[in-house]
Amino acid sequence: MAKKEKVALDGLEKFNRISHPTNILFNLLFVIFSLTCIIPVLLVLAISVTSEQAINKFGYHLIPQAFSVEGYAFLMKQGTMIARAFGVSLLVTVVGTVLGVLLTTAMGYAMSRPNYKLKGLLTWIVFIPMVFNGGLVSTYFVVGSLLGLKNTLGALIFPLAVSSFNVVICKTFFKQTVPDSLIESAKIDGAGQFTIFFRIVLPISLPLLATIGLFLTFAYWNDWYQSMLYIDQAGLKSLQALLNDIMSDIAAMSSQIANLGAEGAAIAANMPAESARMAIVVIVVFPIACAYPYFQKYFISGLTVGAVKG
Repeated sequence: MAKKEKVALDGLEKFNRISHPTNILFNLLFVIFSLTCIIPVLLVLAISVTSEQAINKFGYHLIPQAFSVEGYAFLMKQGTMIARAFGVSLLVTVVGTVLGVLLTTAMGYAMSRPNYKLKGLLTWIVFIPMVFNGGLVSTYFVVGSLLGLKNTLGALIFPLAVSSFNVVICKTFFKQTVPDSLIESAKIDGAGQFTIFFRIVLPISLPLLATIGLFLTFAYWNDWYQSMLYIDQAGLKSLQALLNDIMSDIAAMSSQIANLGAEGAAIAANMPAESARMAIVVIVVFPIACAYPYFQKYFISGLTVGAVKG
């Protein structure tokens, strides 16, 4: 009997074993995929510290042909505006992420409970926006006019707080991870729904919270579209919207050199257009790149959220 089991086990191991050439091929593919992710980042960083004259003469290089921080110096001349916009983006990202995680998880938890009477209706309310979109005109009317959020920080926070995709992730996680027996035991002990949710469900859902939090953090930090639609006051623009405006101004000035006159043409010619653009990318990406390692531990666990368990 033991011999038969050993033969069967050897047979399974035979199918699961990877040959040495295949292992080398997989490693080479992973190295290539890694380089395709790393090299563009290094190229952007290198261009941001390359002088404009070297870029115009030699083009883009991973190793700067002439080191210069004129792109960053150009942005620092706008230091007051950038600092204010950075504060707006930071406030919107923090408040929006906390609010979004709270609303999304609460909605997903309610939909995951089998005894919730409005479960079917709420499922349709969540599902329909995944298929149909109300359109830009109706969205602008609701956010800007009906809710009166134009030129307020609420216009940067509320439209991105909840998405159907994140709600479905939360529903699946709670349905597969939080057993009904745990909820029933808490109810027998006299716990209410808010106590169950905040003191029992959320503490055992850290991978989910980190995953949804990271999605929302990326969405809020990288968003410039809401500012373009709803914000007219310069003091309320996010960092990404302000840097996008600066980049557009640089491009417009560079394309109109012939019409600027002698003095304007000289200023535009000496402007670090390419290095400033790449410096903008570095400034936008750097805070998120620093924050990601703190989420990584729980985010990797959260990658299996919604996976089918065998």
